[in-house]
Amino acid sequence: MTHAPDTPAPDRILAGVALMLGFCVTAPLLDVAAKLASDSVPVGQVTAARFVVQCALMAPLVPLMGLSFRVARAQWSALALRAVFLMVATFCFIAAIAVMPLADALAIAFVSPFIVLLVGKFYLGEDVGPRRVGAALVGFLGVLFVIQPSFAAFGAVALLPLGTAVFFAFYILVTRGLSRRVHPVALQFHTGLIASLICLPILWLADGTGSAMLDPVWPHGMAWAWLIGVGFFAALSHMMMTYALSLAPSATLAPLQYFELPVATLLGYLIFADFPNALALAGIAIIIAAGLYMIHRERVTARRLVTERAAPPI
Repeated sequence: MTHAPDTPAPDRILAGVALMLGFCVTAPLLDVAAKLASDSVPVGQVTAARFVVQCALMAPLVPLMGLSFRVARAQWSALALRAVFLMVATFCFIAAIAVMPLADALAIAFVSPFIVLLVGKFYLGEDVGPRRVGAALVGFLGVLFVIQPSFAAFGAVALLPLGTAVFFAFYILVTRGLSRRVHPVALQFHTGLIASLICLPILWLADGTGSAMLDPVWPHGMAWAWLIGVGFFAALSHMMMTYALSLAPSATLAPLQYFELPVATLLGYLIFADFPNALALAGIAIIIAAGLYMIHRERVTARRLVTERAAPPI
């Protein structure tokens, strides 16, 4: 049996699914390492470690894979924007999980696909139907369910994952264009490099200021392992996701990303004895259901467009 040239072989799809599930397991480990590190290291320093370690890990891979460090001058502004968006999203999320349960913060951050969809419709003029817009609004309702108990317990810090969602949404939008022109490994390296060049001077200027979030400290003991782990699991998980998308259709992989939420919930319970309350669990369920429905509608729309394009002109 032969496969159409534009249809991935079953073994490639299976590999893509395995890599995406690997992402869902390793990405929460990044969050665990960041939460453990934030006990004794300022949030800004944990954020910087994430990008410094990622840059160091990606640097030798670029020449080993026969890639070039050079980037077209026209792409530098997009690369810088991508790095800034991811850096701010990371800072907001680490600041949130320093005090919040992993699952609560991650569930709130999971509204970023809804933000991407709404920006695409109302700002970029993309064709988005009312059902997907409705699913996005339902997803935001789920976020309110998660935020309410977290806001009561932790105050305004419960809103930080919304900052993560917004900046990560813009990070995704910028990545859409860059991913077609820059190899994933080179993209990871340059993002880590630019973010490091921004983070390190900020920490240097904050040294001695007494800022709880930015004044750097000398890590001790296991804090070194947690800081390295933040960068290691960030690089590993994002490479898994990148290569998964190169092996299998995004429509196949997108629903699997929600597996990250139960993994984060389990790790939060086992390591930190954190577990979402009933209202937060209801919100998480609403977010997952809205996200899966939105993905379903995108599949339906994609199939309809393929059928319309294949139909002979009348």
